[in-house]
Parts: sequence; structure tokens; C-alpha cells
Amino acid sequence: MNETSSAVDLSDQTKIRWDFEGELTYGDYLGLDKVLDAQRPLSDEHDEMLFIVIHQAMELWMKLSIHEITAARAHIIANTLDPVFKMLSRVARVQGQMLQSWEVLATMTPADYLKFRGGLGSASGFQSHQYRILEFMLGNKNAKLAEVHRSRPERYEQVIAALEAPSLYDECIRLLGRRGMAIDPACIERDWRKPYRAHASVEAAWQAVYDDVTHYWDLYDLAEKLVDLEHRFQQWRFAHLTTVERIIGSRTGTGGTTGVSYLKRALDLRFFPELWSVRTTL
Repeated sequence: MNETSSAVDLSDQTKIRWDFEGELTYGDYLGLDKVLDAQRPLSDEHDEMLFIVIHQAMELWMKLSIHEITAARAHIIANTLDPVFKMLSRVARVQGQMLQSWEVLATMTPADYLKFRGGLGSASGFQSHQYRILEFMLGNKNAKLAEVHRSRPERYEQVIAALEAPSLYDECIRLLGRRGMAIDPACIERDWRKPYRAHASVEAAWQAVYDDVTHYWDLYDLAEKLVDLEHRFQQWRFAHLTTVERIIGSRTGTGGTTGVSYLKRALDLRFFPELWSVRTTL
């Protein structure tokens, strides 16, 4: 075997530049010095790096999801739906990436985790302000859950802003009203801080959309994108639950939550309830 056969042949790469002194580089553009310096384990345990990287990556995916949902909501308000379909599809695919993250984290055994868990103190995913913003934007409003962020004024302000704004689904319901559907006024203007409750007028509107897909194609497409998004989100929640159960069993969470039982209750929540119930009557 030729001893140089595994080497990279650069003979035809004469146009590659090698000196970028003083210019914007890949690392500069991505801020990699800061990103790659953000993994700082508190112990010498091997698996703590995995734990940190997985959760930091999820926070980055959540940042992208918030970015996309914010833009999608603005387009729904402006009655320009075409960009919305791509944005919601992207968020659903992001959820798929986050789902895969739990599979990587599940390679850590209970014994591995317990070696460094004590060093986490009260730090918990329950304190993720981005996750709370994401849930509020999708409609799972609960003012009490915002209070955990009060000690960090800038984050608390962002969480409260998401709590007080109409959710993505609220804006979809208002869109149905603008399209001539007979939506009850209580669903169009209400206290946005409170969780949405399913309403017969909204289900009837979605029923009309599904009964005449050709006429309401864009609304039908919107509905299916929402269902896909929630489906992926529920898969992510379930994977979170089973991963936590696999690693810590029924122990209390580091942030004081009830751990697995808290996550199980979240599985019963629906962001877009009528889009699920209408399937029974089609």
C-alpha cells in the first residue's frame, strides 16, 4: 500500500488562500471562541461534558425555534401565510434534532450522572427561560411559572412579554375570524396571560376548513403544519420523560420539581386542541 495514499492531495488546490490575518474568519463569524469556551464542567467526571454540551445545544435549537415562531406569528398577523409554512416546518425539524439529543444523553448511566449531580446544586432545566418563552409562545400559559425568572430582570422581562402576548395559536384563531369564520368574540379578544381553552366555534371553523380543503387550502396547510409541530413537541417531551426516568428514576429534580411526575403531567397538555378533536368528527 502506498504510504501516502491516505494523505489529502492538494496539488490542484492552488487557489486556496492560507493567510486571513485581519479578516473575518469562520471562527470569528460564528463566535467560536466564546461558544467553545462555554463548556466548563464543575467536576472531573468524564460524562459531565456530555451533559453540558447536550443542554447547550438544546438551548441553541430553542433560540432558533423562538426566532422562527416570532416571524411566523408576524406573518400570520399580516395575512402573508406562504413564509409561515416553511418556518413552522423548520421548527418541527428542530424538534426532531432535539429529540435525537435525548438519545445521545441516554448513553449516560445513572451511576455516571450521580458522580457529578451533586455539583449542580439547584440548577435545573426548569429554569430555562427560553423553554418557558417557547411554551408561552405556543400557548401553554401559566403566570406562576414565570416567577422562577424574577431574580434575573432581563430574562424575566422576556418571559413576561411572551406571557402577555397572543400565542401562535391565538393569532391563527384571529386569522380564522378575519377569513369570515364565526369565531366567538371571547376567543378573539381575551386575557392573553391565561391558557387557551378549547371552544366549539374554533372547532367548527377548522371543521369547515377540512371539509373544503380546495377552497381553504392555505388554512388547511397551516393547520397541518401546526399539528406536525405539536406532534414533534410531544415526542420531544416523551423522550425527555423517558430519558430522565432512565437516569434518575423518580428522584426529585435538582430544581425542586417532582421530576418524572412533573414531566408526565406535561404530556397531557395540548397547544392546539381543536386541531386534534376535529379529527374525530371529520
